[in-house]
Amino acid sequence: MDIFLYIIVFIMGTVFGSFYTLAIYRIPNKIDITHTHSFCPNCHHKLGFFELIPVWSYIFLGGKCKECKQKIRPRYLIIEILSGITLCLIAYAAKISFWNLNVNTLIDIAFFALYLSGIVIIAGIDLEKRKIEKSVIYYALGILVLYIIYLCIVDTPNIYRYIMYLSLTLILLIIDTLNLKKKAKTSYVLSILILIIIMAVFTGEAVTILSITMTLLTISFYIILEKLKQKRSKVSNSEKKICNNLNIGFYLTISNIVMLIAVMYIVR
Repeated sequence: MDIFLYIIVFIMGTVFGSFYTLAIYRIPNKIDITHTHSFCPNCHHKLGFFELIPVWSYIFLGGKCKECKQKIRPRYLIIEILSGITLCLIAYAAKISFWNLNVNTLIDIAFFALYLSGIVIIAGIDLEKRKIEKSVIYYALGILVLYIIYLCIVDTPNIYRYIMYLSLTLILLIIDTLNLKKKAKTSYVLSILILIIIMAVFTGEAVTILSITMTLLTISFYIILEKLKQKRSKVSNSEKKICNNLNIGFYLTISNIVMLIAVMYIVR
């Protein structure tokens, strides 16, 4: 029975993945993500039903638009498959089966899926634009508040912990708003700090610390590689310039997902 459950979970993951690719493209370009019909970014051909089936449509169309034959970026297929696999891994690590499904479990899954959607979209946009979209941060904060309210209803959590996190978030948002008025742009660093708070609530402090550690190690490795490339090409860039091009949000969110799955399997 569980094999059918995980097939369903994988399909759901690919559907989420398809939405991620849509949101990653549209949000930075200020295109509506709910009411505007899916279209080819090259010829603006509106996609039909069979062109919208995750994974299958990419394979069926040979990775090309049906109308203009423009190649579709492989990232669409990769994100859809990885989303399906990731959701299956998380479900398996959480020991989810047909026999233990209940209302609370389904609500927990729904909240985690919404959280995962937020951080994956943040990661994708940051990778392409090196920007933490404020609208996605606000979405994640909205889910965060709802999740805290839900926990307070069904459990007896340490309310002071959540008050502390929400207070810190409010302070950071006020500082960021003042920074926006002064410099006409939001602070990348402040957005990263808010993202870390969101991670701490949803995945716990231990996973968040591990995620930060993994991110710092990845960044250090990246800087070393860049320095080695510079020596070979004899082109010199300062460490500050290299750091300014780092997609910290991308590394942090991917590290968070990896560490969460790893910890879940360890304590399984």
